[in-house]
Amino acid sequence: MYRIRRILNLKSQILLIAFILPILSIHVNSSSRNRPATSSARGRAFSSRRGFVVSCQCSDNSPLLRSRRASMTIRNILICTTQVPFTAGGAESHVAGLLDAFVEAGYNAEVVALPFKWYPPSEIMRGALAWRLLDLTEANGKAVDLVVGMKFPAYTVAHPRKVLWIMHQYRAAYNLWGTPFDDLSTHPEGARMRDWIRHCDARFIPEARKVFANSRTVAERLRLYNGIESEPLYHPPPRAASLRAGEQGDYVFYPSRLEAQKRQELLIEALKYVRTPVRAVLAGSTRERGRYESLVKRHGVGGRVRVRGFVSEGELIKLYSGALGVCYLPFDEDYGYVTLEGMLSSKPVVVARDGGGATEFVEHGSEGLVADPDPRALAEALDSLYSDRKRARRMGERGREKLLALNLSWRNVVEKIISAAG
Repeated sequence: MYRIRRILNLKSQILLIAFILPILSIHVNSSSRNRPATSSARGRAFSSRRGFVVSCQCSDNSPLLRSRRASMTIRNILICTTQVPFTAGGAESHVAGLLDAFVEAGYNAEVVALPFKWYPPSEIMRGALAWRLLDLTEANGKAVDLVVGMKFPAYTVAHPRKVLWIMHQYRAAYNLWGTPFDDLSTHPEGARMRDWIRHCDARFIPEARKVFANSRTVAERLRLYNGIESEPLYHPPPRAASLRAGEQGDYVFYPSRLEAQKRQELLIEALKYVRTPVRAVLAGSTRERGRYESLVKRHGVGGRVRVRGFVSEGELIKLYSGALGVCYLPFDEDYGYVTLEGMLSSKPVVVARDGGGATEFVEHGSEGLVADPDPRALAEALDSLYSDRKRARRMGERGREKLLALNLSWRNVVEKIISAAG
């Protein structure tokens, strides 16, 4: 009876919020843009570990700002995103990079982040409702000239000048639905929630003046599931300036949070089938380190695999630099800094064929190897790197050259977003 009441309660919440959200298609009074801006010298840097509304502002004496002040129609920018408390990863680095880029370009920029909780599914709806209820047209008499939405449900926020740069949608309602990495379809109201999330995206994403996607993979999902056109907008990884080539070691390096969707277990099992002495080093935070160490023992590869857990920034760069190659095997990734960082370290990158954004920069046999997501196929790829180290070095060099030629820059990102805002 208690379970039935919970399901009925969730149904009621879905119906209620489905009714409320359309009403909240807020029409903002454009006169708020004309209110005077006030100065600030707070200069706080975005940190994913410090609260949920965090900020950074440039000096009013910025030379670039002074030179543009006469003609600038956009000055105050809010970056809207979500934050899972006590968790930091690529998404947080992405937002921090955008914040720094806006500030360096002379804009007043701040990050507005609300905590995101996806369980039970009713929390997803509450999160979307919270964003729709926010009035971000001004703060303390200072007009907000532009909001940039990054993640679901933050990008549902209402604003007369909104540009989206979508890292990803709520993936369990899209490309992860029905896969081993989906925790929504098994819920009694999972299908209804999936449809509700898709409805939200279809209704609120088109409010934006322009939609950018984090990668071609994310752009293709938007087109496939929602019929929404977007422009892929690439950016450099956070360690781009620090990565460097080094001597070839005898190990492949897999740096990423240890979790099911990243599929480190494929690499662990693959080492059971290799014919060469190639080893593997895994580095990344996890709450399940014991599970991965158990996998190593179960497959009898204790002499070949090191599970390092979290490592410092300096150690991470050294591990990149000294590797034979870099391995990155997530399922249908959005973008994937690991691929780019491996290439900038002049290492061949081994990716899985179904890796999504992780595969966008790697052509098989040119900048690395594309393998089927199968331990034996992966073992063959690893043996190939070890057996022909000259070829591996050439692939790594081509990868770095290719990425540098693309000239990925935060300056380009800022120019694209500002231009799209009009």
